[in-house]
Amino acid sequence: MRRTMAAVAVALLGAAVADGAELKKGTPEVKSISALAFSPEGVLFIGDAQSASLFAVDTGDTKPSGKEDISVEKIDSMIADKLGTTAANILINDVKVNPASGNVYLAVTRKGAGGGSLVMKLDRSGKLGEFALKDVPFASIAIQNLSDKNRQDAITSLAYVEGKVIVAGLSNEEFSSTLRVIAYPFEEAAKPTSVEFFHGAHGKFETNSPIRTFVPYKINGAEHLLAAYTCTPLVRVPLVDLKPGAKIKGTTIAELGNRNRPLDMIVYTKDKLDYILMANSARGVMKIPAAPFAKADGIEAPVKGGGTAGVKFETIKELVGVMQLDRLDSERALVLIQADDKSLSLKSIPLP
Repeated sequence: MRRTMAAVAVALLGAAVADGAELKKGTPEVKSISALAFSPEGVLFIGDAQSASLFAVDTGDTKPSGKEDISVEKIDSMIADKLGTTAANILINDVKVNPASGNVYLAVTRKGAGGGSLVMKLDRSGKLGEFALKDVPFASIAIQNLSDKNRQDAITSLAYVEGKVIVAGLSNEEFSSTLRVIAYPFEEAAKPTSVEFFHGAHGKFETNSPIRTFVPYKINGAEHLLAAYTCTPLVRVPLVDLKPGAKIKGTTIAELGNRNRPLDMIVYTKDKLDYILMANSARGVMKIPAAPFAKADGIEAPVKGGGTAGVKFETIKELVGVMQLDRLDSERALVLIQADDKSLSLKSIPLP
């Protein structure tokens, strides 16, 4: 699978200390689930901002589960029923497809008294249940110097790239927007690399805005990251530039419009061309062609009046209310959709 680029105002890596390089059976002390990611072999990575930790859990879920479409109406109510609460007390923080099996994993937070975070699993037959984080093979690594002022943004997005887990979020560094690259199996992390980017809607370089979502992508055979920030710059950074202790500038290749928050993004191929599909809070779902990424000039001039600039995009008008998305397979995406009544449904759709 081809991947994507970028990061923008970011700092790579804070010191991290491994509890153990190899997976050992036990019960990980997960306090919150900010973001999920998978390795191709079905290892689930959990970003826990509250405990300032990254967990790796071997799901053992590696048998292909079929190619059925997915359509689950009011999945928040289904989860609430299983937890003995109401849909109003359920938050779904992230949704990821296990590439080894095709089953779906959801990061769930239960609000109120007796609340907490857990992982739910939906298999392709429609069976929904908790993926219990108890007596499972796991490892963890502590992430130092996460943001104290904005703990909810200390971990915003994860990705697994060629033996490394990349963690986006905020830290207590001078350049607080960071990317942390953590080798897996977990090792001690290196010094941060700081990356700033030009925010067209604000008309200035920034270093303190968190990456909301990002994807890895290969450009001319070299691994990059593509990162999206609030209101809404899209930035590329070559992974090779993320050297410990360095300070670099990411290249803003698109300004996608202000007063908007990117929610999730994926890379896919259709008719032999690569695209990014990005869900947004206020500007719908965007289909962005990847072909211009390599030669796109960096934006370093203000983009006023809520306008757009740089790489062009298409808005998929029929996709409304998309909160999360992931690739289900080579032809379909999985989307979490919020209806007008605020209920949440999970559906598979053809890649546009």
